[in-house]
Amino acid sequence: MEILGDRKFVEIPGDDALDLPPLLIHDGKDPRRMHRVMGLASQVVEKEDLVPHLNLPAGFENLPEDPATSLAFERRKMEMAVNLVETYMGLIRHWHWGDAILEWIRQCEITFDSRPDLKRLLRPDVWPHAGRSSFVTLLADKAVDTGGVEIERAVGMRLTFRQPPPLACCTDQFLFYLNSALANTAYQTWARMNPQPISALPPERFHVQVVTM
Repeated sequence: MEILGDRKFVEIPGDDALDLPPLLIHDGKDPRRMHRVMGLASQVVEKEDLVPHLNLPAGFENLPEDPATSLAFERRKMEMAVNLVETYMGLIRHWHWGDAILEWIRQCEITFDSRPDLKRLLRPDVWPHAGRSSFVTLLADKAVDTGGVEIERAVGMRLTFRQPPPLACCTDQFLFYLNSALANTAYQTWARMNPQPISALPPERFHVQVVTM
């Protein structure tokens, strides 16, 4: 077992780098879906009154609406809808990454289990051993290009939702403030489920390939 700072790494026989199964990412991009999501976002903005109306003093409510004010109000609603869509699509992108990572971990476990030199590393009754969260840490150690996706949050999002949540089911409070905290808490709870202590997988001993579908 190698110890670097406060981190402990499992020892793997040999010196060769080992190929892990590819991490298959579905980008989830669909122009037709984006059009539907934009329509739903506009309905949410309208229904939830996310853009406050201009409050006129008493006695002025029946005055003709100023075209410039009306145009500015509609523009603000459109900007809010676009912001809502961008935030929601970020959530969906994290979910897809999390879904792919959990499936990749399952494939890695099958690979480890089929090799006598790696099988013991996943046995919780033998220490040092690696847990399922060790594969998530390995992706971070390998500096996998996620395009801005936070790996732990992505896994937490997938642990929280079996399917991508539809926009109509998400409150604006969840999208703007709560989803990141909820996903990170889910990941940390999941990571602590493995028997401690857990050792890390040495990143220099593994090849990880990301394939975008």
